[in-house]
Amino acid sequence: MVTVDINGITKLYGEQKALDNVNLSIKKGEVIGLLGPNGAGKSTLMKIITTFVPPSSGTANINGFDIQNDPMEIRKIIGYLPEHNPLYHDMYIKEYLGFVLKTYPGHSKVSKKVEDIIELTGLGIEQKKKIGALSKGYRQRVGLAQALIHNPEILILDEPTSGLDPNQLVEIRKIITDLGKEKTIILSTHIMQEVEALCNRVVIIDHGSIVADDTPENLGKQTVRSSSYKVEFKEAVNKQLLENIQGINKANNITENQWILSSSSEKDLRETIFKFAVKNKLNVLSLSMEDQKMEDVFQRLTR
Repeated sequence: MVTVDINGITKLYGEQKALDNVNLSIKKGEVIGLLGPNGAGKSTLMKIITTFVPPSSGTANINGFDIQNDPMEIRKIIGYLPEHNPLYHDMYIKEYLGFVLKTYPGHSKVSKKVEDIIELTGLGIEQKKKIGALSKGYRQRVGLAQALIHNPEILILDEPTSGLDPNQLVEIRKIITDLGKEKTIILSTHIMQEVEALCNRVVIIDHGSIVADDTPENLGKQTVRSSSYKVEFKEAVNKQLLENIQGINKANNITENQWILSSSSEKDLRETIFKFAVKNKLNVLSLSMEDQKMEDVFQRLTR
């Protein structure tokens, strides 16, 4: 079932084109990683989906509701955490979350739902504080809690882990992973490890247009134009010697015995490297092909 259906969306700010004829279809239960350089159009697309900003042209349907004709219906089923998280700093956490929930019609048992969301987002230890007294990481948790408080079908999260420490990152990623089992999630982030850990699909935007749309695994396979190998020898090895291996362009040492060998070929050169070592009486302790990282894919598609 398609929950988000975007057709030909263009957005102009004066003469600047933030989005250029974007088409995107998202099914229920997908966790989408929305990537792109600063100014690529990610936040603009999220604001259009959430009906905060109208498109200059094109259409979009969210669970069958049109973004221009049915904005209030869409806001009932979407939870939105914007990049710059607006909060009422003079309100207590429970007070604020109860206030947010009451803005959505048809919600009863406010106190119980607030308690549940505080537990889910790990705010219990800080719940008696005013929001303005919280650290940036805990304010970000409050923002996530307000996005979830009405149990939305679709979550739009713009940089949801911004300002979190490593322990908090693990906890929030666990929450998002669990939510992804029952909700549709669009997640914008600059943290590539987050995309690989959380998302089952990646959409990359550059200069207002979608330049890639696939699973993280397939993106890596489709864009490989080079390969690298990590090799450890028993002996110290000369750099020039390693760069004589057929197909190897460059050798970079990690230690005098460990090297990263780079090739512009997609061909697997591990057998070639091993035979070269045998010929030159070098003892290979380990040899592996390095996986292409999401950072490499991102840089290649948005340069």
